[in-house]
Amino acid sequence: MPTLAKIIFILALAISFSGLFSPPLALTVGILFGLSFPHPYITESRGIARTLLQSSVVALGFGMNLGEVLKAGRSGFIYTALGISFALLAGRGLGKCLQVRGNSSFLITSGTAICGGSAIAAIGPILEANEEEMAISLGTIFILNSFALLIFPPIGSALHLSQSQFGLWAALAIHDTSSVVGATAKYGSEALVIGTTVKLARALWIVPLALGTAAIRGGRSKDAAGGKSRLRLQFPWFIVFFAVAAVLNTYLPTFERPAKWLFALGRLGLTATLFLIGSGISRATLEEVGWRPLLLGFLLWLGVGLTSLYFIRMGVISL
Repeated sequence: MPTLAKIIFILALAISFSGLFSPPLALTVGILFGLSFPHPYITESRGIARTLLQSSVVALGFGMNLGEVLKAGRSGFIYTALGISFALLAGRGLGKCLQVRGNSSFLITSGTAICGGSAIAAIGPILEANEEEMAISLGTIFILNSFALLIFPPIGSALHLSQSQFGLWAALAIHDTSSVVGATAKYGSEALVIGTTVKLARALWIVPLALGTAAIRGGRSKDAAGGKSRLRLQFPWFIVFFAVAAVLNTYLPTFERPAKWLFALGRLGLTATLFLIGSGISRATLEEVGWRPLLLGFLLWLGVGLTSLYFIRMGVISL
């Protein structure tokens, strides 16, 4: 059994990094592995997952064009700011009401507020979230993300939303950029342009959220001499590198081709990371985490989706 587990683990990890698995599938395969076999490399896997996660976030920065995103998303800036603030406050309140333990509450809230798995990938290392918290948070977001991709276009058609209205709603209420692109592409070309640009502008909020998280929720360590607790700031250097990558991609035309390769590599790295994170989940840890984080993610997503839809239909939010 140990030898079989090693073979399956290495093979699945290689396939995840090859791009043959989608990110949700890689996470699912990892979780199924963790539930089915004793992990043969649990200690090594945790260290690799953390490093690969941070490196992948930096590489994803090479897919951001700051000029186009800021120009196209300027009119939606105020709605994005209000939407993120609402999601963060609502998530905090729901997390307390449901008594969600650990970092899962804030990770799910961050993913709902900004851009799904990318936000969780950026915030998780800052909070020093463990594999269980990361897997539950990412799994929740991916499930709701896939559901939104399927139901948003029919809902938009049933409510007779215009292309502009649907694009804005998708950008504000669907977690990941890829699913926003998928849903708006089904609805129409104008919805695709609006949804993508507003969502990319929304993704830029990863940087201030990550820096704010590092400042406010930094780890605490004991003062060996006095026994007093002091704030130990965990500065997220990889987020700085993420911003630098976006600047290079935007303002250095000669870097365009390498940037595409690095961005693609970052997506593959993130997919492999999801498998590693999922593989660290066991039956015991799932029983310990419970159903509360899943309910939190669903209620928060429902609240954000319905609220943004209401204001868009009322004409309060428009482009």
